[in-house]
Amino acid sequence: MKASTRMSAKRRNASPAPSLDPGEGLTERAVVLPDGRRIRTIVAGDADGPLIVFESGMSAPAATWVHTQRELSAHARTLSYDRSGYGGSDADPADRTLERLADDLTTVLDTVGETAPVVLVGHSWGGPILRRFAAEHPERVAGLVFVDATLAEVMTPGNIRLNALAFRVNTLLARLGRTGLIMRMALPHGFSSAISLEDQALVARDYACVAAQTTGRREGAQIGAAVPLLARLQAAGTPDVPTICLQAGRVERATAKIRPLWNGAAENLMSAAPRGRVIVVEDAGHLIPQEQPAVVHDAILEVLTEAKRG
Repeated sequence: MKASTRMSAKRRNASPAPSLDPGEGLTERAVVLPDGRRIRTIVAGDADGPLIVFESGMSAPAATWVHTQRELSAHARTLSYDRSGYGGSDADPADRTLERLADDLTTVLDTVGETAPVVLVGHSWGGPILRRFAAEHPERVAGLVFVDATLAEVMTPGNIRLNALAFRVNTLLARLGRTGLIMRMALPHGFSSAISLEDQALVARDYACVAAQTTGRREGAQIGAAVPLLARLQAAGTPDVPTICLQAGRVERATAKIRPLWNGAAENLMSAAPRGRVIVVEDAGHLIPQEQPAVVHDAILEVLTEAKRG
């Protein structure tokens, strides 16, 4: 199906836009899922080849990809979206299980008429969502980029409790209007200078707010139940497609124990992946897209180029 035909399908399924500024050069478009939920998508680019689809982590909206999506739109069609409860998307009355999140990704792509193989990019909890999607629909995957993706090995009961506590604290801070403090805790080393102040403001608007932190807490409540599934997905491996796993390289006091375990587990998974490799981003913490966006851009472009070659 040609790009123009796909775009027409998107327009037929679009509802009135949620009216949130998506960022310069990006277009906001809402789609309605079969159950009636409205999902806010952000699209850019019209080049031939696979669509690049961005999946965010817990409490993270589509805006976390704004800089990377704009940069890549010169090379490909791109799509990010607010999962239910984030940004301009309707909340979901159902439990936000890993299966539910992956099913929503499938339904969003179906609704916009995108059934051809896509390049999937997932940060943090977005990684398990991509693994579930790839296990269910391997024929729809052209390439994979995992960005410090969550792995079963690091989701210990203690870390799950810390995760829940962080959402409770951030929700309280958001209610008190402490947006700046939330952002400083998330990015103690700050944004990359490559990301404009306007784009930084979009991230803060949709991340450092009650809706995002509450939704993140709802998703986080399902981690414990998802760990066995994630372990099985990891053991099953990924499709035979170009795959890059970006891992944070900065080791600080809070991550001194977990970071070697995390990166070692990623190395093991990529060594078993047919076309996988790991890149350790030495001067970056967990939020690699905000700290080192050029590395993310280059990895995605590499996977896209290989996917086009077949």
